Order: sequence, then structure tokens, then C-alpha cells
Amino acid sequence: MAQTTAGAIDVHTWSTPNGWKIPIMLEECGLPYRVVPVNIGKGEQMAPDFLAISPNNKIPAIVDPEGPGGQPITVFESGAILQYLGRKTGCLYPSDERARVAVDEWLFWQVGGLGPMLGQAHHFRIYAKEKIPYAVERYTEEAKRLYGVLERRLEGREHIAGDYSIADIATLTWAKFHDKQGVDVVTYPNVARWLDALLARPAVQRGLAAI
Repeated sequence: MAQTTAGAIDVHTWSTPNGWKIPIMLEECGLPYRVVPVNIGKGEQMAPDFLAISPNNKIPAIVDPEGPGGQPITVFESGAILQYLGRKTGCLYPSDERARVAVDEWLFWQVGGLGPMLGQAHHFRIYAKEKIPYAVERYTEEAKRLYGVLERRLEGREHIAGDYSIADIATLTWAKFHDKQGVDVVTYPNVARWLDALLARPAVQRGLAAI
């Protein structure tokens, strides 16, 4: 549903695991949006205009022209954006407090643990100019441990925290690159089942293709 109609949310992002979360969420919720590419390979995240909405110079960030009270709002950090959009729409973020706590637990598990550790595994395995065996082993083993946590969580569950939610979206975009993190997802059958099901969702496919 990426478009430039009135009221469309500007999504400042790039094709990274964190960057894909927001277009997927917007597609799932049916909100109009416009992708504003921020080429992090060229350092565009350091531009003053982007820093004005994302002071940590990280993608993604959004500008919602129809924020609280009908006034524009900017939001940075992928987890905060997912929560904001969930509250705004009532989509994929439960209003029941007990259910919301479960979603928040796993959302913060992703943004505080899974994402950073998988990112380090990805970096030291693929992009580091110097191969440092200690770093490769450390982060690859931590990636495998975290996939084990997710594997146990998905035992007997279709989704991470009750119904399909922002916790699934946040985790999906990182788990999609398991091979680059040194993880054979086949050895985590619950994760593999969950991942295949989510990647088959039309809104997920549109969100991934939006950047």
C-alpha cells in the first residue's frame, strides 16, 4: 500500500532487518505510506534532515502527519514505531494488559538481544575486514542460543506471543537471514515452520518488496 496519498506516513528506511519491520507493519495494518530511502551505505543517515527525526542516526524513523490530536509526530527506533502503530490502529498489538505484556516481553527480547547479537554474528562472519575467530565463534554461538530460545517458545505455538503480533514482525526480519548468521534453521523445526508461514503472508511479501 505504499503510496503518496494525503495522510500517508513517511517511512525513512533502508533494506535491513530493522528497516523492513515498518513497511511490513504498515502493510499488515492497511495504512498508506511512502518510503523515503535512507542509503546507509552512503552515510545518508548522518544528514541533518534525518537526524532531526532520528537523533541516533539509525533507520527506521517515521513521520506521521496525523499523529495524536491530529498533529504530526516523528518516531524513531523500530520497536517504538511498532508499538506506536499498534496503539494508533489497534492492529497486531493487544489492548488487554496481560496479552500486551507478553508481546512487549518478546518485542524487547528482539530489540535488546536477538537483533544486536544476530547483527554481530552477521557482521563478523560476512563483513568484517579481518576475520577474528574469537568474535565469529562468540556471536555465532550466541545466535544459536537465541534461536534455541525461540525454538522452545514456539513449541506448540503458532506465533511468539499469542496471536500474530508486532513481536513476530520484529523477529521475522532478523530470522530471515539465519544462514548469514551461521544458523541452519532446519535444526530448529519450530522456527522453520513459523518462518515459512510468516514469509508466505502477502502483506509480509509486499513489505519486504517496498524497499
